Amino acid sequence: ANEIRNLSDKDLVQKLQDLKQELFNLRFQNATGQLENPHAIGNVKQDIARVKTVQRERELDLRKEA
Repeated sequence: ANEIRNLSDKDLVQKLQDLKQELFNLRFQNATGQLENPHAIGNVKQDIARVKTVQRERELDLRKEA
C-alpha cells in the first residue's frame, strides 16, 4: 500500500489500467482452463481496490482543501 501511495496521480491511472488488463487476461486464462494459480485473480482484485482507495483518498483531500 505504501508503494501505491508514493505514485503520482498519472501513475495511479496507468497502474489501474495495467491491473484491469491483467485481470482480464487472468479471467480469460481461467475460462480456457490455462490458469495455473487461481489466487492470482484475487490478488489482482485487491491491488485494484488499493489503487482505487488511494485515488478516492486524494480526491477527498482535494475537496477538503478547496
